[in-house]
Amino acid sequence: MISLRRLFFNFREKRELKDSARKDDSALTYGPLVTMITHVLVHVFTRIHPALFPLFRTEFNLSLKQLGVIASIPRLLGSLLILPAGLLSDRFGSKLMIIVSLFVSCLGVLIASQTQNYMTLTLAIILVSVNITIYHPASYRLITRLKTGERLKALSIHEACGTLGVAIGPISVSVLMGVIALNWRQVYLFWLVPVLIGIIAVLKIKSESKVDVKEDKPNESKTSVGSLFTINLVFFLIFIGVRVMAGQMVEIFIPIYLVDEKGISSVLASLIYGIGSVVRVVGAPVGGLLASRFGTKRWLLAALSLTYVSLGLAVAIPDRLAFIVFYICYSFCNTLSMTANSAIMAQLSPVRRRGLGYALFFLPGSLVGAVAPLIAASIADVFGMTSIFVVSFTIYVIGQFILKFGVKV
Repeated sequence: MISLRRLFFNFREKRELKDSARKDDSALTYGPLVTMITHVLVHVFTRIHPALFPLFRTEFNLSLKQLGVIASIPRLLGSLLILPAGLLSDRFGSKLMIIVSLFVSCLGVLIASQTQNYMTLTLAIILVSVNITIYHPASYRLITRLKTGERLKALSIHEACGTLGVAIGPISVSVLMGVIALNWRQVYLFWLVPVLIGIIAVLKIKSESKVDVKEDKPNESKTSVGSLFTINLVFFLIFIGVRVMAGQMVEIFIPIYLVDEKGISSVLASLIYGIGSVVRVVGAPVGGLLASRFGTKRWLLAALSLTYVSLGLAVAIPDRLAFIVFYICYSFCNTLSMTANSAIMAQLSPVRRRGLGYALFFLPGSLVGAVAPLIAASIADVFGMTSIFVVSFTIYVIGQFILKFGVKV
C-alpha cells in the first residue's frame, strides 16, 4: 500500500515538473513577456530625434552635417560598447543588463527635457541611443534561450515589439506636439514614467528561460570571440553591415526629405515617418511565420528583394503620394526579414555565448551606422537629397549578393 502511494506521488511529481518545464519554455512566460515589453520602451527613442531634426535645425541653427554628427556619435559609441555589453550579459545575466539600459535611457530623457544647446542635446541623444546597445545582447540572449520550437515565435513577437516602439516614437511626437501642444522637450519627459515602470517589471523577473541542452556542446563554456568566427558568420556580419549602411542612409533623413523635397509640414512628416514603422509591427510576426514555412535564408532573400523594389519605385516615381505609399511598402517589406535575420544569427552562435554572439550581430550596424549619416549628408550637400536613395539602393544590391553567395545555413 505504501509503495503504491509512493509510486503515485512520484508519478504526480514528475508530471508537475514536466508541466513546469513546458511552461518555462513558452514564449509567453513572464520573463520573455517583460523583455518584449521593454523592447518597445527602448526603441521608442530610436526615431524621436530624427523626427525632430527639422525643429532642431531651426532652433539650434544646425547644418545637415551637424545633424549627421548627432545621428552618428551614438552609433560610434555603440560600436565600442556592444562587445562589452554582450560579454557582461553572459557574465551577469540578462536581467541586470536590461535594468542598466533602462536607467541609462532615463538619464538621457532627463537631460533632453532640460537641454538648451547643441552639446547637451547631443549628450541626451547619445544616452537614449546607447541604452539600446546595452539592451540588445541581453534581451536576445534571454529570448533565444527558449526551446528551439518556441524560438521563432518568441523572436517574431520580440521583433514586433521593437518595431512597435520605433513606430510609437515619431507618432508620439506628432500627437503630443500637434494635438496636445507639448514642446519637444516635454515629449521626451513624457516617456520617463513608462520606462520607470519597465524597470520595476524587470526587477520582478525571477529567472531566465531554460537552455535547450540538446543544442549545447561540451566545449561551449569556453567559447571565445575568435572561435565564433566561422566563414559563414564573417560573410553574414559583412552582409549585416552593408545592409545597415544602406538603411541608415535612407532612414535618418526621411523627415527632412519629406519637408524639403515633398513640401510636407514637419508634424505630418513625423506622422508619415511613424506610419512607416507601424506597418513593421505587422511585418515582424508575418515574416517569422513565413521564415518558418520557407526557411530562414530563402525567405530573407525574398523579403529583401521586395524591399529593394519598393525603394526603387519610391525614387523612380516623382509623385508625392506615390513616394509615401512605396516608402510604407519599403518599411513593411524590410521588416518581413527581421526574424529570419535574428534566427540565422542564433543558428551561427553557440547557446552559452549567445550574448556575445548577438553583440557581434549588432556590431557591424553600430560601426557603419556611425558613418552612414555623415556620408548621406555629404552626398545630399553635393548632389541633392534624392541621390541618397540611389546610392542606398546600389549598396542594398551589393548586400543581396553577399547574402546569396557568401552565407550558407
